[in-house]
Amino acid sequence: MQEAWLAWLGWLHTTPVALAMRQSGWLYPAVEILHILGFCALVGSAALFDLRLLGVSRQIPVQHMAAHLLPVAWAGFALAAPSGFLLLLPDAQSIGNSPIFLSKMALIGLAGLNAWVFHRRLGLSMQLWNLEKSPPLAARLSALASLGLWVGVIALGRLIAYLG
Repeated sequence: MQEAWLAWLGWLHTTPVALAMRQSGWLYPAVEILHILGFCALVGSAALFDLRLLGVSRQIPVQHMAAHLLPVAWAGFALAAPSGFLLLLPDAQSIGNSPIFLSKMALIGLAGLNAWVFHRRLGLSMQLWNLEKSPPLAARLSALASLGLWVGVIALGRLIAYLG
């Protein structure tokens, strides 16, 4: 498995897109700006929803927050994921083997799993606690986990540039 991963990273490093990302003076920064905008939309909307679950802006129904913020989160993900992949390409062999990068990917996976479980379990009964002052404990714990995971993703993403 490790050999296949290394071979794939080696191939990625040699693709024309990776070469363009390395050689262009403007392409990498432009993609990085898109990545930052994407994760701002994704993490910003997730954080606002999580904060509502934790008691901020109680006057706004949880379902309204979800209806407004979930499309923004998906749009942010649709921008952050491909731009993040493009940022990997110029130094795929080094970054792809970095424990920091691999940890970041693991946290993204856990954040996605946390959101999926929330929407498949707790979100189905949201109308029952939509206007309550305090959502169920499981929803609040999910919100805390989400906030922590996304802070970890952002921190690890920045550390890749310095330690990865």
